[in-house]
Amino acid sequence: MRPQDFVESYIDAWNHRDAGCIADHFTADGIYCDIPSQTRYPRRELVTYLTDLFSHSEDRYVLEGEIATGRKSIAFQYKVISKEADIEEICWYGAEFVTLQGDHAVQIADFYEQPSIQTQGPISTRKYAKSGLGAELLERYKHRLTELMATEKTYLDANLTLPRLSSLVQCPVNHLSQVINGGFGMSFFDYLNSYRIEEAKRILGRRDDPCPPILTVAFEVGFNSNSAFYAAFKKSCGQTPAQYRRACRKQRADVEGV
Repeated sequence: MRPQDFVESYIDAWNHRDAGCIADHFTADGIYCDIPSQTRYPRRELVTYLTDLFSHSEDRYVLEGEIATGRKSIAFQYKVISKEADIEEICWYGAEFVTLQGDHAVQIADFYEQPSIQTQGPISTRKYAKSGLGAELLERYKHRLTELMATEKTYLDANLTLPRLSSLVQCPVNHLSQVINGGFGMSFFDYLNSYRIEEAKRILGRRDDPCPPILTVAFEVGFNSNSAFYAAFKKSCGQTPAQYRRACRKQRADVEGV
């Protein structure tokens, strides 16, 4: 299959809101990677996610610019157009990088940047206008999600995905996404990391002897790599994990007069 044919067929499936047809563009073990939310969807989960998404979304996807090709790869840009009150408006742009195996995708990585909820209220309202999630139900899901995080510490699972978490909260995937984005003002990834960092701070502040290595702490709280842990920790606390642990030791020594 020519790259142009693959991309046109793939985008056409999105515009027809056909989750099964989109999944047919992947190999049996193909993966769709939603980069902004750090979520990976195997083929079966992708169908479930897209079926739910298409139940309230009427966005239109348009190829933007030229298609770049390699020996086993395709890259292209797209724009998303939403229609509201018979007026079409470009909402955001994105790019997809496709790794091929024959005529099918082993992996598609989707990069995009939607307007932020805090600064683009009207667009966010359009995005969720047909989700069917009212204020009362949103608060109920928020409470259930918070309770789940507090009692089960689900965030410690390094392989936790948005579809998996939605099944635990017992709500549709798109509703959970709205709860996290609109209810907490965070992305799915940042929401999980906020709990993971707090757990890491608790461990690093303990009076353990010997102290666990930083890498051990990173894996224990749900991170898949040391670099991701350091980046998230410094973003949240303004210092590295090692600096935070030294500060905790100094504070204890000052209090105890040692």
